[in-house]
Amino acid sequence: MTHTSDITRPPKDLIDALREIGAATVAGTLGHMGFRNPHMVGPVAQNHGKSIVGPALTLQFMPQRPDLFTEGEYADPETQLHRHVLYHAQEGDVVVVDARGDMSSGVFGDMMSTYFKGRGGAGIVIDGCMRDRPNVEKLDLPLWLRGWTPNYHVQTSIYPNAVNVPIACGGVTVIPGDIIVADDDGVVVLPVAMAAKVIEESQKHHDWEEFSRVKLMEGAPLQRYYPLHDDARGEYEEWRKTNRVKNPS
Repeated sequence: MTHTSDITRPPKDLIDALREIGAATVAGTLGHMGFRNPHMVGPVAQNHGKSIVGPALTLQFMPQRPDLFTEGEYADPETQLHRHVLYHAQEGDVVVVDARGDMSSGVFGDMMSTYFKGRGGAGIVIDGCMRDRPNVEKLDLPLWLRGWTPNYHVQTSIYPNAVNVPIACGGVTVIPGDIIVADDDGVVVLPVAMAAKVIEESQKHHDWEEFSRVKLMEGAPLQRYYPLHDDARGEYEEWRKTNRVKNPS
């Protein structure tokens, strides 16, 4: 029986707090903290309006070699590691796949996606493709992909090599258990060790930005209100006393 390791999941309070913060805010905050580019280039939202936050289960694909994989969609299924990453799925988890940007291999299809959703999975991110689009779309499962193909996962040039190991997805390193924040802006990787600070800094930024948005809509000077100039901070503090700031999104 093939054995793969599970992940260490971050505290639930971090996940819950991050649900109120969008990918752009997380990415910008990480940028100021030294993580210059946490955004995956390649996978894009397939069902607009969806957003997810959850720990990463990772799946790594490699170029095919005939001595290292068994060809065939149903040949010896339990050796096929794209199944095993789903076996680890718990409620709120996000499957993140390094499929090498391959546009001809459908990593998951209808049945695998149905199983993942039934396990409570939050969403799937693939630097590559899926298949069975008509049926998968009926699941309303949040997806970030490069595209779609009719081919199965090992039909062409790649094969699943490892589960819950560090991967590169969309040009970003993903460690198993990293927090994935994804919405219509894209997919951002947030290291657990940086999450509390990101939440704190994002809230500060959001609060004055709400005030600045009001002032800019009134035609006030951009130089004074974005970013918020020190001379306007007292004005902001007075505004905040009588205006409830909504949670960031």
